[in-house]
Amino acid sequence: MTVTVLIADDQAMIRAGFAALLAAQPDIDVVGEAADGREAVLLTKATHPDVVLMDVRMPLLDGLGATRELLGGEHDFDPMPRVLMLTTFDIDDYVYEALRAGASGFLLKDASPADLIAAVRIVAAGDALLAPSITRRLIEDFARNRPITRPTTTRLGTLTPRETEVLGLIAQGRSNGEIAAHLVLAEQTVKTHVSRILDKLDLRDRAQAVVFAYESGLVKPGTAD
Repeated sequence: MTVTVLIADDQAMIRAGFAALLAAQPDIDVVGEAADGREAVLLTKATHPDVVLMDVRMPLLDGLGATRELLGGEHDFDPMPRVLMLTTFDIDDYVYEALRAGASGFLLKDASPADLIAAVRIVAAGDALLAPSITRRLIEDFARNRPITRPTTTRLGTLTPRETEVLGLIAQGRSNGEIAAHLVLAEQTVKTHVSRILDKLDLRDRAQAVVFAYESGLVKPGTAD
């Protein structure tokens, strides 16, 4: 199955480099390039890519605004595109807000070619790019500076004790395999738990589950290793 990708970045050399790298992969097709957030929204509507590589800082409409517009229900996408944020900085408030808006993760622009290709495939498969420890540090840093969202804590009551435990491990950036090993469960059982957690909490993917875990107070900043 071919993954279609739209690249949104205001630097032409970065767009060209990413496009050349991704287009060289037999399972990835670059369907468009945008120089700003507004153009990214328009091209996404026209081309319906599976994944949008979205730069955080762009003119006219930044990556956060474009992500909110694309994933906020204003457009009739079926299926919804997955947004992978691109940033020069490992700590960026825009990235945290983009995760809250529904982005599936983020990637530093200086990531290796192999990491970029893997990130596109991971996000296209419906997972979230949460494995790098830097992701956990970013979320922790911004969760530390935000008050716990008390109304959110009531939603935790819909989870079973096991599901709550799995959610806590998701918030540490652990994969299904790592969670299965930690809890001595079959990986398929963990996948079932994750699916039920997302359904009960009305969350789109693991990225939003991580944000939820911190904002609800289930996981405290600084406790994820």
